[in-house]
Amino acid sequence: MTTDLTDPVAQESGLFSRPIFEDPEARALSRVGVVDVGSNSVRLVVFDGAARSPAYFYNEKIMCALGAGLAQTGRLNPEGRKRALAAIARFQRLAEGMRLYGVTAVATAAVREAIDGPEFCEEVRRETGVHIHIIDGREEARLSAQGVLLGWPGAYGLVCDIGGSSMELAEIIDGEVGRRVTSSLGPLKLRDVKGGKKGRRTFINDTLDRLRDEMGQQKNRLFLVGGSWRAIARIDMHRRGYPLHVLHEYRMSASAIQKTANYIKDHDLEDLRQKCGISSSRMDLVPLAIEVLKGVLRRFQPRDIAVSSYGIREGMLYEQMPDHVRRRDPLIEACRFSEAKDARMPGFGRSLYKFILPLFKTAKYEKQRLLKAACLLHDVSWRAHPDYRAETCFDTTTQANLGGLRHSERVFIGLALLHRYRNRREGTRFENLYGLIDDKAQKDAEVLGKAMRFGAMLWMQNREDMGELYWRPKKRELHLKLPPATGALYGEVAEARFHSLCRALDADPVVKIGK
Repeated sequence: MTTDLTDPVAQESGLFSRPIFEDPEARALSRVGVVDVGSNSVRLVVFDGAARSPAYFYNEKIMCALGAGLAQTGRLNPEGRKRALAAIARFQRLAEGMRLYGVTAVATAAVREAIDGPEFCEEVRRETGVHIHIIDGREEARLSAQGVLLGWPGAYGLVCDIGGSSMELAEIIDGEVGRRVTSSLGPLKLRDVKGGKKGRRTFINDTLDRLRDEMGQQKNRLFLVGGSWRAIARIDMHRRGYPLHVLHEYRMSASAIQKTANYIKDHDLEDLRQKCGISSSRMDLVPLAIEVLKGVLRRFQPRDIAVSSYGIREGMLYEQMPDHVRRRDPLIEACRFSEAKDARMPGFGRSLYKFILPLFKTAKYEKQRLLKAACLLHDVSWRAHPDYRAETCFDTTTQANLGGLRHSERVFIGLALLHRYRNRREGTRFENLYGLIDDKAQKDAEVLGKAMRFGAMLWMQNREDMGELYWRPKKRELHLKLPPATGALYGEVAEARFHSLCRALDADPVVKIGK
């Protein structure tokens, strides 16, 4: 591919290299369909958009319980087979309607262990044309770990993926999948273990001891993948009164999980289910899953615990990515795609970032990427009603399905974008979320937002004539230098916004227009 060196975007490198969705190799990933035939559910996910951080164009799940009773009969649940076949037939027709001529379908523990698993796959192929690939436990672990890497490039720690009939562990080090093992610790399997609660405890302990011996010490981060873990996280949020109901990157501690285990034991499950928005079939498995989770924590003693909404399906997408796509920052790629699709002047976010950067001279890479993301998103909500743009920006950022973004970082970007459209953050319905970042971060978000609010007034076709900011913190002076071509843009509204930025910095304004 030839690079146009006159293109300013093409001259960028690293964090600010050419958007990956412009890469011809990545265009093949613009819409990808995946069917996951699990022990408890069958799901279709269609990924769409920026190749490195795709949106969920379509997502549908049917709770089929294929693995129910498998330990006793050795066969798939007959009713589950009927429901799964009907679901896959529907998914295939949907895929055709979306012009996805063929989807990638995989089956995990229940189908690979059932006597009639191959027969079921052949029935699906005959009736729907969908070819199901039965993967073994180690491959399931690898794909789940790759799903985590989709959201956390370069991550390290232990991925623990629980399904209906199995639980997998996979080690990730510097963005690579290492050791991996599988087990029969899925809640559907545990319901059929003989000997009641005592027999189940012995089975869990013996299995976890074996897994610890095979995986060795894993005291870094524990990534939790799977519906049962997410249900436990929802209950933990409810118990804590946590204000941001986004499961991806939600953090828990071992002590918090123990408190939540006691909370589940002490409360009516049906009442808890309704309050937390958990399905009945999933809630039935939660008490069994949390027994396993407590055992995992005792043996591996992770440094911290993060919930991942990305798993095997995202891992199947990651599998199709070339290495240079995998190395990209999912947050920046998603924001660039959003800017290209929705902003009034795509590409201005890059100029805006360069303009405001002098206000954050000492910012490290982790902060720079948040500044860049905010600038890319600063104009994507322009179609919203003016009275609601600030709220729309905050909602979009804090609740969007974005990878590579902690909850505190979501709030930081959301608050910056809120200040992009309004001076004050008080009096909004989001005030309970501000506490997820400290006072300094709140102040930085205000400065960033007001800088974007002012910079957006200097909307130039030739973006190099935008002007320059010089921040002198010791003198408490903010200097603005505008070239003659931009001077006419510095009208009353622009001046008022510049002075608002100065007040946020507790600085005196110094303005120079001309050479």
